[in-house]
Amino acid sequence: MIRIITDSVSSITQEMARELDIQVVTLYVNRDGVEYEDAAMDLDAFYADIYDMLDNIPTSSQPSQKLLEDVFEDAARAGDEVCGIFISTGLSGAYDGALRAIRAVAARNIDFKWELVDSTSCGFDEALPVLEAVAARDAGEDLRGVAQAAVDAIGRTRFLFTPETLTFLQKGGRIGGAAALLGNLIQLAPVLTVCDGTPVTFAKVRTRKKALDKIVAALKADIEEHGLRDIVVHYIGDKTPAVKWAHEVIEPMLGRSVKVLPVSPVVGLHVGPAIGIAYECARAISGKLTKPAAGLVCAS
Repeated sequence: MIRIITDSVSSITQEMARELDIQVVTLYVNRDGVEYEDAAMDLDAFYADIYDMLDNIPTSSQPSQKLLEDVFEDAARAGDEVCGIFISTGLSGAYDGALRAIRAVAARNIDFKWELVDSTSCGFDEALPVLEAVAARDAGEDLRGVAQAAVDAIGRTRFLFTPETLTFLQKGGRIGGAAALLGNLIQLAPVLTVCDGTPVTFAKVRTRKKALDKIVAALKADIEEHGLRDIVVHYIGDKTPAVKWAHEVIEPMLGRSVKVLPVSPVVGLHVGPAIGIAYECARAISGKLTKPAAGLVCAS
């Protein structure tokens, strides 16, 4: 049996994890001395007072080495193989922690087979390769084939989002204070994405409406050139604007319903209130990866 394991930053819901037999390893959010399991949180309840967090932004932490070793040890002792797909190494040390843990377990279990994939992203942009790995596993692919399905999907996905304010990015050290102040004053609304595992600016426009229009235009262009396999609307903070945007703009354009899901607060609290989309095309999207995809996998 092949176990597919990912982390909670993928934003895969508990219901999806149960239905698709995906094992989710939680990261943690620490607020006012209280530690929350990211995988088990009511994210809408947590985000309800996100603006109150601005002067004391919660921190996040990775799973412990012991927890990761316990997860992989359980698989090894059951005789299962593992395909692990984790948050970008450019965003978190969770992948490196998983790699250390799985190698330690493999040293104690000689026949243990595993492959770990750096998803190069987060949120549902991380989840979409996980779902492709699930499809490959359920279709009877071997471990190499399952991991390759995830790697192939990475080049077909895109994450586009626009923050409501630049203040959270500034507080988290992602941009300078002067840049954040100026951006807020002139209503700069950047569209952000992920390339080669790190956040980059996709476009800079004035006003949030223009940013959302830019996201829609990029989505249309990608669909026309590369086709569409899957899509979700993502949000950080209040769900209402994202639901409205999905129902009034995205769904009529696609002619079908679209899931609207919150982004893990492990990532969301660095960005602040935001709306975006994560989607997978039928063919590779230019600009998502500029380095060889082979370097995204470590294997036993």
